[in-house]
Amino acid sequence: MADEERRQALKIMGAIGVSCMFPYEADELYGQHVHEDGKPAPLPAMKAFTAAEFAVVTRVADLIIPATDTPGALGAGVPYYIDSVCAASEPLLEVMRKGIAWLVGLGFLRLGEAEQIGVLEAVSKDGETGEDGDPEKFWRAIKSMTADGYYTSKIGLRDELGYKGNTVLDHFPQSQVREH
Repeated sequence: MADEERRQALKIMGAIGVSCMFPYEADELYGQHVHEDGKPAPLPAMKAFTAAEFAVVTRVADLIIPATDTPGALGAGVPYYIDSVCAASEPLLEVMRKGIAWLVGLGFLRLGEAEQIGVLEAVSKDGETGEDGDPEKFWRAIKSMTADGYYTSKIGLRDELGYKGNTVLDHFPQSQVREH
């Protein structure tokens, strides 16, 4: 699936994720703040993952929502979001660690991008056909957290989805009305 097609599919899922169970924007917690001097805030310390595990999480999140004309998962701080969410849930962290170990066993980070995408597409298809092993559980969890983290960040919510916040409209935008 091309980057733009993947982003479109995730945009639809993200619109649902705007009202997800997390009551904060991802970037409020994960290093997107800019200080008064214009410098970005320092990146937060990892809470759940080792550096090696975090590298895998980072790469997978980047493959799920790559940068296009707007920043992708990395620009939105999604890996730190995933780390924080996993730190708060031991069962989720266990699912993630098993999936990460599976990818490390495949030499995932040494593969080329096309091969990495092939691995993730295969595990996604396995999950669609009823497989429910560690790789499939990992894939569902990281895909969901990546979409939640991205589409609750300022980059995903405002830049990608065009959310304007609690604003008053002076007219009803006709382009959004569908004839039935």
